[in-house]
Amino acid sequence: MCRHLAYLGPEEPLGRILTEPPHSLVHQSWEPQRQRSGTVNADGFGVGWYAPGDPVPARYRRAGPIWADLSFADLARVVRSGAVLAAVRDATVAGADGEAAAAPFAAGRWLFSHNGSVAGWPDSAAPLASGLPPVELLSLESRTDSAFVWALVLHRLRSGEELDQALGETVRELAEAAPASRLNLLLTDGATIAATAWGDSLWYRTEPGRSTVVASEPYDDDPLWQEVPDRTVLTASRAGALLAPLEDPASSPTLDSARAGGPPSSKEPCT
Repeated sequence: MCRHLAYLGPEEPLGRILTEPPHSLVHQSWEPQRQRSGTVNADGFGVGWYAPGDPVPARYRRAGPIWADLSFADLARVVRSGAVLAAVRDATVAGADGEAAAAPFAAGRWLFSHNGSVAGWPDSAAPLASGLPPVELLSLESRTDSAFVWALVLHRLRSGEELDQALGETVRELAEAAPASRLNLLLTDGATIAATAWGDSLWYRTEPGRSTVVASEPYDDDPLWQEVPDRTVLTASRAGALLAPLEDPASSPTLDSARAGGPPSSKEPCT
C-alpha cells in the first residue's frame, strides 16, 4: 500500500537518505522488494523534515509519483536535516483527495505515516469515530482511512500518551474493529521514532549514538539492517531501538520491552 522511512542522525542532505541509496525510497516507489500488497507507489508522496532550532517540521507533498517531480530532486539535493519522515503512496482508492492524502500528516511537532489499509473502510471504523471530539473529525485533512488513523493517534498524543503507547493502543483498537487491517504506523517528533509492524514489512538500522533508520524495507545491503517481527511496536532514537510485542487485542497483552538494538525476547505471534 505504501513505503515509508524515518531517519534520526547527523544532518544530511535529504537526497542522501531518500534518493541516493541503491534501493532508496524513490526506487521503492516503482520497484519495492518486500511490499505485501500493491506493486507501484505512484499515487503521491511526501517528506517532512526538522530544521535546527525549530520544533515544527516542514513538509513537501505532491499527488503524483516521486520520480516525476523535478522540484523534489532539486530540493533533496540542498535541504539538510537530522530528522526526516518520508513516504510514497499506493492509494486504496485511486485519486482520493490528491496531495492532502499523502503522508506525512502533521500536527505541531509530530509527523505521521500509515502503510496499510483499514479493512471494510469506512463502515468498520465508524464506531470508533464517537471517541473523537467532533472538531477533530471535522478537521480531517482528507477522507481516507490513513487520515482517520492519524486522528485517532493524534487524539491520544494530545491526551499525553507517549509515541509508542499512542500507536500501540490505536493499532489494538483498529485491529479489534477491523481484524483484517494492515496497520504499519510510523511517527516521529524529531527526537524519537515510534513504529508498528502489523501486516507488512518493517526494518530498522542503528549505529548507536549516531543514527537510526526505520523503514518499510532496507535501502541498501548493509548487514546492520534487522527485520521487525510482525505484531511489534518499535521505539527508536539516535541511541538505538527498543522492540516490544503487540499482541492481538483478544489476548490481553503484556508488553515486555526487548533489549535495545536487538530482536524481541518474547515470541512473535499492512492508502
